[in-house]
Amino acid sequence: MSREITVIALIFQEGSDDLSAIDSCEYIWEAGVGFATKPPQVAEHDQRRTEILKLFVDMLFRNENRMRWIARFTSAENRHVLPLFTSLLNIVCAYDPVGFGVPYNYLLFTDSREPLVQTALQVLIVCLDSETQSSDKKNEYADNFFINYLSRIHREEDFEFMLKGMTRLLTNPLVATYLPSSTKKITCHQELLVLLWKCCEYNQKFMFYLLKTSDVLEVLVPILFHISASRNDSARVGLIHMGVFIILLLSGERNFGVRLNKPYTPRAAIDVQSFTGTHADLLILVFHKLITTGNHRLQSLFDCLLTIIVNVSPYLKSISMVAANKLIHLIEAFSTPWFLFSSPTNHLLIFFLLEVLNNIIQYQFDGNSNLVYTIIRKRQVFYQLANLSSDSAYIMKMLQGRKSRKSGAVAESKSSIAVAKPVDDVENKTNVKATLAETPLVSAMTEKGMNDLAQESDDVQEGWMATTDWVESWKSKLPLQTVMRLLQVLVPQVEKICIDKGLTDESEILKFLQHGTLVGLLPVPHPILIRKYQANAGTNHWFRTYLWGVIYLRNIDPPIWYDTNVKLFEIQKA
Repeated sequence: MSREITVIALIFQEGSDDLSAIDSCEYIWEAGVGFATKPPQVAEHDQRRTEILKLFVDMLFRNENRMRWIARFTSAENRHVLPLFTSLLNIVCAYDPVGFGVPYNYLLFTDSREPLVQTALQVLIVCLDSETQSSDKKNEYADNFFINYLSRIHREEDFEFMLKGMTRLLTNPLVATYLPSSTKKITCHQELLVLLWKCCEYNQKFMFYLLKTSDVLEVLVPILFHISASRNDSARVGLIHMGVFIILLLSGERNFGVRLNKPYTPRAAIDVQSFTGTHADLLILVFHKLITTGNHRLQSLFDCLLTIIVNVSPYLKSISMVAANKLIHLIEAFSTPWFLFSSPTNHLLIFFLLEVLNNIIQYQFDGNSNLVYTIIRKRQVFYQLANLSSDSAYIMKMLQGRKSRKSGAVAESKSSIAVAKPVDDVENKTNVKATLAETPLVSAMTEKGMNDLAQESDDVQEGWMATTDWVESWKSKLPLQTVMRLLQVLVPQVEKICIDKGLTDESEILKFLQHGTLVGLLPVPHPILIRKYQANAGTNHWFRTYLWGVIYLRNIDPPIWYDTNVKLFEIQKA
């Protein structure tokens, strides 16, 4: 242990000073949180600090008792812990890869700060890892000084510095899209998302600061950008999970849902259908794209994505026509009989989506004529769901029909599998990725699950088959009353006005719906149910596996992990 602390002490040494006599607080690397003096930037110092931090990461990775070692390193036993935490945090949040904003400036000058920022970020998030769960007693993190110091930050100017720094780096690829390759693109977005998560998890005041203004949208947009850009890349599935988990954490707070009503001005090449609307529309469109065109490894995130939409739905004042169509399309897709009968948990997705519609109809009806119109236009989807047959012969017919349609596609896909290239051909072009831990169930990640249905589905045995009793057990609980009552009242009115006035233009129907009301006609409004993120052993294990997987992959060139025995995750080469 003393060896590692001695290595870190070298970071604060200048010249031939006696290590034991150094007051490391005088050598904090950058102004920011807890330190106002901005030291001069010396490229040689940056390079030495980077090399020492890389050595530190390597020593840490090779230690089989790393969690116990991190606990000691971040304790009072390390007298450099405060200046080290401050230096790492400030060097990351103060970094500006664009500099003075001169296009292509990174091609003219060498940036010694970027390697230091990337390595400092890795060391910072490693030292913020803890096996203690945040639901323990108040002084839970007293022994980990990194977490303790982070949790005690409270000045708004410090929060502003941290948030602006992380937002600037997360937004970097969006800025670079205006003039191709005009600004340097950083690659540490996954580590930044982990740091943002740690800041929100360990410092509630920071999260409330983030949510109290529209600054939260400056974080949301780049997260959605990274999620959208990564959806077809199997090597970046972890980044998608991380981004979704952060949005889930934020969605548990009312202010997040309220802020989503701010109009969205397109400023980045996010691959979604063109629309005019709010940040809520952008969120729905990105999630819809993730569900409908993403890879199969994202299926475990479906309930988490829909939980986020459920959490914010009571506060969405006006959904665009494009987003309304996407929501109803999800209901249409997830309510098909073969899908409902093919898995013991698929029906939960319909419960989430119906809850979204109920929240909007009950609490935000006046401004959501687009959604109401789409529900009316697609009313057969809800009628068919309400009349879903639970007959065993019908269940078998739906499943058999699906299997026969898939058999041809499976045979075709098998014939198109590429033959592996010889090792010599891929020696220098090998794609390496680390496996993730199993995605935690949303019912385990949130305080309130989907009533008793999720718990019933957790105990399903292998070889499960849908039965009449099983279908009836959840069909009778479908929250369709609000939607069916809306259709019962408005469909005759819309049909009558279309016949009487000869309307064929949907804009006229929308005007009629905008001035309509369902006051006194709907069931009694249900209480708003928000599912807040709740830390547990499963999520902690997922984050730790993801964190170390990212760090491993960041340091394979040069191969500092050569001949190490990796146990936390598996390394896959493609």
